[in-house]
Amino acid sequence: MNITLGIADDHQLFLKSLSLLISSLVDFTIVIEAMNGKDLIEKINAKKIEPDIILLDVNMPVMDGKQTAEVLSKTHPAVKLVALSMKDDDATIISMIKAGCCSYLLKDIHPEELNKALHEIYKKGYYNSDAANINYRRLLQHQEKQNEMQLTEKEKHFLQLACSDATYKQIASSMNVSERTVDGYRENLFKKLNVQSRTGMALEAIRRNLVIL
Repeated sequence: MNITLGIADDHQLFLKSLSLLISSLVDFTIVIEAMNGKDLIEKINAKKIEPDIILLDVNMPVMDGKQTAEVLSKTHPAVKLVALSMKDDDATIISMIKAGCCSYLLKDIHPEELNKALHEIYKKGYYNSDAANINYRRLLQHQEKQNEMQLTEKEKHFLQLACSDATYKQIASSMNVSERTVDGYRENLFKKLNVQSRTGMALEAIRRNLVIL
């Protein structure tokens, strides 16, 4: 197996270090290194090569990760785009997923988890570390359809708002309910979607087409 990757990051030391690390892993080959989104797109076009996976730094000059993902998701839909950042706030993560990324990885990820994540992204098309557990695939196969049918209209409304950059307080105000009620919706959806955070919930909602982007 030879899985090809591209990396775009404006910090050259990190770019080179990550490239060397991934190249040392079994099955992976780095085919493109770029300092920003514009540089990445130009190299893809010049080399006429389409990597299987592209890792995109969220914050880059000239063309940032979000702008780059929006372009590549349209021009190269077969490429699996992965956001890479030190930030782990909900708004940033959700914006990158909406832009076309199938996964969101933190830059301090352990090499073993990175290896696992890249393999899963290549094979399954996404990686959600929040929901990664031994029963995940089985639960999806047997309960995904059932769980979707069990969502109430209020939960669906909450889920749509939770996939935006609104705070839970703003969501409660928009739904005209108390913050405690919103907490209840959140906890119910965590259980139904088998996740443990708002990020995981948003990823699953988008992946299962439970929300309109």
